[in-house]
Amino acid sequence: MYCINFFDTFINAQSDILNYQRYVPMKTKRILVVLAGLTMIFISGNGQNSTPRTLLPEKIIDELIGESSGERAMNHIIEMAAYIHDRPDSEYSGYFFETQYVLNKLREYGLEGTVVNKYPGGTTWDGIKATLWEVSPGISKIADYGDLPAMLASGSTNADVTADLVWVGEGRQEDIEKAGVEGKIAVTSGSIGMVHSLAGAKGALGVISYNSPRPLEVPLAIPITGIGGRRSSESKAKFGFFLPPREGTILRDRLLGREKITVHAVVQAQNLEFDLEVPSCIIKGTDPGAGEVIFSAHLYEGFVKMGANDDLSGCAAILEIARMLNTMINEGRLDRPKRTIRFIWAPEFSGTGPWVTENKELMKKTLCNINLDMVGLWLKPSQSFLCMHRTTFGNPHYINDVMENYYNFVGLGNREGLAVSGRGGFVKRIVAPTGSDDPFYFAIDDHYGASDHEVFNDWGVQVPGIMMITWPDLYYHTSQDISDKCDATQFKRVCFIGAAAAYTIANADESVAARIAGEVAGNASARIGKQMERAIDELKNAKKEDFETLYKRTKGYIEASVINEKATLATLSELVTNSATFNTYLLKLTELIDASGEATVSGFDGYAELQAKALGLTGIDVQPTILETNAKKIVPKTTSSVLENSYRGNTQALTKLDPSVREKFPLKGRGLDTQELARLCNGKNSALDIKKLLDTQMRQGETDLQDVINYINILKEAGLVTL
Repeated sequence: MYCINFFDTFINAQSDILNYQRYVPMKTKRILVVLAGLTMIFISGNGQNSTPRTLLPEKIIDELIGESSGERAMNHIIEMAAYIHDRPDSEYSGYFFETQYVLNKLREYGLEGTVVNKYPGGTTWDGIKATLWEVSPGISKIADYGDLPAMLASGSTNADVTADLVWVGEGRQEDIEKAGVEGKIAVTSGSIGMVHSLAGAKGALGVISYNSPRPLEVPLAIPITGIGGRRSSESKAKFGFFLPPREGTILRDRLLGREKITVHAVVQAQNLEFDLEVPSCIIKGTDPGAGEVIFSAHLYEGFVKMGANDDLSGCAAILEIARMLNTMINEGRLDRPKRTIRFIWAPEFSGTGPWVTENKELMKKTLCNINLDMVGLWLKPSQSFLCMHRTTFGNPHYINDVMENYYNFVGLGNREGLAVSGRGGFVKRIVAPTGSDDPFYFAIDDHYGASDHEVFNDWGVQVPGIMMITWPDLYYHTSQDISDKCDATQFKRVCFIGAAAAYTIANADESVAARIAGEVAGNASARIGKQMERAIDELKNAKKEDFETLYKRTKGYIEASVINEKATLATLSELVTNSATFNTYLLKLTELIDASGEATVSGFDGYAELQAKALGLTGIDVQPTILETNAKKIVPKTTSSVLENSYRGNTQALTKLDPSVREKFPLKGRGLDTQELARLCNGKNSALDIKKLLDTQMRQGETDLQDVINYINILKEAGLVTL
């Protein structure tokens, strides 16, 4: 019984504390007995944590592994991003190349509901031509937009100038003033945007930069960025050129050697109008009312930047997932799932936002989002991991544990280890014929935004979304983010994980839902235990004068974790309706989580007693303040208007508030995560609970309770919550 195995680990991890019998009340021992008994409700599983296991039958797993093709996904990014190139004008008046490519493949694969939604875009910068030649003392080409578009900074404007170069170091104000840049072209190792503004204001005609975020690791990479912005209105500099660090240092050394270098720069650029394009398709489920699972990936980050890993890899992966699932269903190798699986490819944020808003009724029945952003990188050379970023506490969902199950399955199956197999080789080999045969390096991480899953996680959308991403990435946002940095084996594993997780949820019946629930509850005890480790680590630094404050906060980590785990477990009710047996099962698992939480708090209190005694305190008889007592009585609940406002609509509602409201309810603290606070207003969490839930997710610092109460009142005044 794999959950019993975890229980043993959980107890052993706390034995050092629980052995202090004189400080541990008898209640703890009773809780542990209850906890041990409750674990028996789990379904049978593999006895060892080191054995790969999944939520789907082995036959289906083997079919999914066999059908997933890393080579097909690699071919997609080679077709779309083999190299950085200039986008022709014709794409701005029709479909962009990537949109047309995805559309053609969806039709070729026979996917249903294939459509391209268009939304108003705006105007974007586009380079036409740019050359930079040394004309004295020698004749040589330094940079050419036609050779590599990344060499021209976006935002550059038309120019035809001949001027001397001048070295300005890192481009600080004093460096620029000392160098004397008027009528010259500034050469810098600093930020091209900053130097463009500062040097341009002093009369520089342009800028050449070899600035790079990772010059030692990737000396030939050029960052994909630009010039312009608020500080550039007074700049006389018309253009910016980029050089790789290797070439830039040669130019720097010549200038530091007092060599006079004259160059001729020619730049032609334009601004073009564009539409936002969002191709999509579906694998239709058998029950239209049962909800959907949505895959997302972004086709572009602006139309100048092109990245094989960021994020055409995500686009290629979900295109392959769509193909493999559709093929297997049509061939009868997989049952058609009960729930629909949808795929969207969109401009990052700018296209996903309007698509979600247009489909806000669909969002109300969407179960979860799986967002793939930068997933194709060959992990080993970049010392990278395939990370899975969980949802926040404000969007609890079992998708986290389903994804973790398949990450662990691939990780354990694709590494050699004595405890894994007792023999050489991978247990469940997932390797592309032309890909690497490396072990699978992965990490399950806390929530991180900055990609399209944040659109789904938005308070006005409330679709729990996770992100798959490779990190770190040496080539991120540079000219070397091209297809040769990716790996067919990595793609094969990503496609398997994504397809298996989505199909598990889309086709889940009561039996599968029960297994997922067991997975959630088993992992919950581990996560609660981790919060105790964190709490002890922080409390060990307490001083006598701050012991009470620190004790409350750190104990709150455990209490908040329990709240989140129970909320996560409750989301499984969307998979099974009208089943008293299943509801009873969830109730028993909820009792298990409560018991685990009580045991953990009791164990933590045992440590706190020891700390208090060491500090000369009589005990940990900590009483709630009046503010905390009042905060327990404030239970905010989201109003129906929140979902009607859809993506970022609630921000607009808040900006319309009379200024007197914010004066009445001021926020004195900094860094209050108001988006997450709003998501936690579910009609169950009190203001005090919300403070604990926010504190637990913060990397450092503490949330001010009065700020939490005040912001809840601001939301109430805006008509977004009731109390």
